[in-house]
Amino acid sequence: MSYLKVENIYKQFGGKAVLKNVNADIEKGELVCILGPSGCGKTTLLRIIAGLENPDQGKVIIDGKDCTNLAPAKRNFGIVFQSYALFPNMTIEQNVLFGLSEQKKLNKEQQRAKALEVLGLVDLLEHKNKYPAQLSGGQQQRTALARAIALSPGYLLLDEPLSALDAKVRSKLRLEIRKIQRELGITTIMVTHDQEEALTMADRIIVMNNAVIEQVGTPRTVYENPANTFVANFIGTMNFYENNTGTFGIRPENIELTKNELPDSFLTGKVCFLEFKGAMVRVHNKLYNNCEICVDLPAEKVRALELKENDTVYLKITDRHLIQYADVQEAV
Repeated sequence: MSYLKVENIYKQFGGKAVLKNVNADIEKGELVCILGPSGCGKTTLLRIIAGLENPDQGKVIIDGKDCTNLAPAKRNFGIVFQSYALFPNMTIEQNVLFGLSEQKKLNKEQQRAKALEVLGLVDLLEHKNKYPAQLSGGQQQRTALARAIALSPGYLLLDEPLSALDAKVRSKLRLEIRKIQRELGITTIMVTHDQEEALTMADRIIVMNNAVIEQVGTPRTVYENPANTFVANFIGTMNFYENNTGTFGIRPENIELTKNELPDSFLTGKVCFLEFKGAMVRVHNKLYNNCEICVDLPAEKVRALELKENDTVYLKITDRHLIQYADVQEAV
């Protein structure tokens, strides 16, 4: 049985539906990312799970109990916001102790021991006497995480927790959050619009668009077998290729490229430009029918081929990598 379930959730604001009969099951101990563009309904869904919004229809079931009308304070969850929401006039230790002070089952000595334990877990013990303004953005976010998990919640909600950080800190912190989540075994739901965060952190991804769920699956499944063209466009890059039997999608890394003319199984194209991405180069090509296709190659191979703009190239699209779609949406 799932630990947390939302059933047929419907919600509207100002006459506009922001969630349309949304259903999802989350297992105990897993990290699930709710992924989608701005305005798709993902934050509203998180707020309904937290009890900060009430659904117009549907149920929220937590650990087998109907909690749809239960107040947030009685739902036993921790939450971390994008803005950190730390008290600027309190030290890091005091920020963590603030929530613990409401737990009557712990005396002051036990509360402080718990605060120091979680600060050690997020590697902030040496900064316990500093104030938020004295910490980096990543350290402030780890403080917010420590405060949330100090209460030993039944589940953890993360609302765009890394979006205010720069790329390098974001990359480091998502690994740290994932490590801590696994160590604690805490059921976690994270809202994000960042596909890389979802792919690297989640056990499963819920992809949302226009108030509905488009697909639910593991990162590998969602990336390799996107259910429709929205998911294909939103997660990673997808080429759309048409032949006599329909429209197909194929990832840039699954196309073979050479400068040597080969049999008819290869398509002829011309290099439009080279997009350098460090260890990989994205080669943008235009086919004879003006169809544009990009190919991802190791930078070393691009150097070996001496590829440059306007070169004639030959592309091989293997059938086993093609995914057929009924229609094609514009890229997000």
